[in-house]
Amino acid sequence: MRNFKTLKVWQLGKEIAVDIFQLATQLDKEIQFVFSSQVTRAAVSISSNIAEGNSRQSTKDYARFLEIALGSAFEVETQILIILDICPDQSARINDVLSKLEEEQKMLFGLLKKLRTPNSLQLIPRY
Repeated sequence: MRNFKTLKVWQLGKEIAVDIFQLATQLDKEIQFVFSSQVTRAAVSISSNIAEGNSRQSTKDYARFLEIALGSAFEVETQILIILDICPDQSARINDVLSKLEEEQKMLFGLLKKLRTPNSLQLIPRY
């Protein structure tokens, strides 16, 4: 059995979700109304899809869930960049989240690349 909680990519995705929730509580009420629900759902989707994909038996299924997680990471990045334009006073906190998102995207790309190589089942950590 694989344990998704040991995956650094999952751990960082979860950390990003927590950061996004905390950031959302700091936003102006009007901005919260527009962005909070969508950006927090997308942020939670990153680690959730990594976990769900990790439970799949086929490499193809696993890769598909990682692609969804990657898409969610780019969705969060887009929304955070918009929030940065609207709330420059939150730039330090937002830039920290953006750095984590960039790292998460790189990790997801790397894991997807490994999954798509020949004999990829040998490369998937099994716990």
